[in-house]
Amino acid sequence: MSENVIKTKSFNFALRIIKLFQFLNQEKKEFVLSKQLLRSGTSIGAMVRESEQAESKKDFIHKLAIAQKEANETDYWLELLFQSDYLNQTQFQSIKSDIIEINKILASIIITTKQKLATE
Repeated sequence: MSENVIKTKSFNFALRIIKLFQFLNQEKKEFVLSKQLLRSGTSIGAMVRESEQAESKKDFIHKLAIAQKEANETDYWLELLFQSDYLNQTQFQSIKSDIIEINKILASIIITTKQKLATE
């Protein structure tokens, strides 16, 4: 059985978000934006996991679309944390590349599934 790339990447990303949340709380004493980041950044993987138990292809697409919305929200919070100097350029670029990759994978899965659904 092959590896589920989005499942692995979204889980590892959630772990990075948790560590970033801890850093922002402990080192930067930032509590509001980091909490928002924690919620959206960890829910991506949760929705990917939910999609595994989808009742139909439409439900699968719906759950991954929610994951994509959460990824977009996470991207927003990361940008805000960077622009407000809570994250430096290196920290930001490192995690930004992850969220861009996750967004691209989610978009690709959604598009492919919609195309398959249309041909059935």
